[in-house]
Amino acid sequence: MTLSVSPVRPRAFLAAFVLGAFLAPAAATAQNPPLGEVARKEQERRKTAKPSGKILTNKDLPQTTPAQGGATPLPEAVPPAQQEQPQKAAEPAKSDKDEAWWRARIGGARETLRRDQMFAEALQSRINALTADFVNRDDPAQRARIGEDRQKSLAEMERVKADIAQHTKDIEDIEEEARKAGVPPGWLR
Repeated sequence: MTLSVSPVRPRAFLAAFVLGAFLAPAAATAQNPPLGEVARKEQERRKTAKPSGKILTNKDLPQTTPAQGGATPLPEAVPPAQQEQPQKAAEPAKSDKDEAWWRARIGGARETLRRDQMFAEALQSRINALTADFVNRDDPAQRARIGEDRQKSLAEMERVKADIAQHTKDIEDIEEEARKAGVPPGWLR
C-alpha cells in the first residue's frame, strides 16, 4: 500500500499562509486606534472638561501703584497647589460628607489618573515611532524635523509623568484624609 500526497494540499497551505501574513497586520492595526485619533479625543475631552478651579490672573487682583509699595510685579497665575486652599474651606462639613461624596471624590481622582496614564502610554508609542523614524531617515532636514517632534513629545511626557505623580499623591491624600475622618474603607473602593 502506498500513500500519495496530493499537490493541492501544499498550495492551499501556502495560500492560507500568505493570506494570513497579509491580514494579520491589518487586524492588529484595526484593534488599536491611531495615535492621532487618541490625541484628538484627549484634546476634545480637555475642551469639554470642567476646570478644576479658578486660575487667578493680574486682572483678578487689586491693582497697586508704586506709591502704595506695590513695586513688585504681580504673578501671572496662582499655582494649582495654592488654589486648593480656598476650595477646602468650601467643602461640606464632616456631617455632610456621606458615602456618595467620598466615592465621587476618590472616583474622580482615580479617573483623572487613569486618563493621564493612558495619555502617557500613547505618548510613549509616539516617542518610540519618532525614534525609529529618526534612525531610519537619511535626509538631514527630515531628521531635524523628526528630532524636534521627538523632543516636544519627550517634554510633554515629562509633564504628564509629573501630573501622574501628583494625581497619585492626591489619591493617597484623599485616602489618608478619609482614614483620619473615620470613613469606612469600603467607601473608597
